[in-house]
Amino acid sequence: MALLKIARMGHPVLRAKAEPVRDPTDPEIRRLAADMIDTMLDAPGVGLAAPQVHQGLRIIVIRVPADRSGGESVPDTVLINPEIEPLGDAMELGWEGCLSIPGLRGLVPRHSRIRYRGIGVDGEPVEREAEGFHARVVQHEVDHLDGVLYIDRIPDLRLLAFNEESHHIAAALAAQQEG
Repeated sequence: MALLKIARMGHPVLRAKAEPVRDPTDPEIRRLAADMIDTMLDAPGVGLAAPQVHQGLRIIVIRVPADRSGGESVPDTVLINPEIEPLGDAMELGWEGCLSIPGLRGLVPRHSRIRYRGIGVDGEPVEREAEGFHARVVQHEVDHLDGVLYIDRIPDLRLLAFNEESHHIAAALAAQQEG
């Protein structure tokens, strides 16, 4: 497998709408998905979309470790031509970072619960319900397929910070909730 170069914010591939994959079982798609998983793990990250590795295709890969999701672990998953359906109106504000925007993170509202579906590299349908961090990861990666970065969803840019400084925002929000 190969490690792929990750596109960084400012590269046009990150703002373009990705094209549907015509044949999910194509060996080249299988190879790309495997390379994306290797790249995601090396970075290290929990999700990666094909546009982030300079491929304008509707493919995402995710891996959700149990320690990041409150006990629910999701193994390496490839979703080709994924779709998301919100399950209810509830939204959650949570921290997000991105391999294409290194060093920063921000508080982003996302649907609390979703159903997602797509096709695996074996050509079989994949359908799951997700909540919390798992749902956040899928929504973040599918956004990449539509040229949307997490910073586009931050309601107030005062909620964007360098990783090392984000504790200041968390402390201020906690103080607001107490008072």
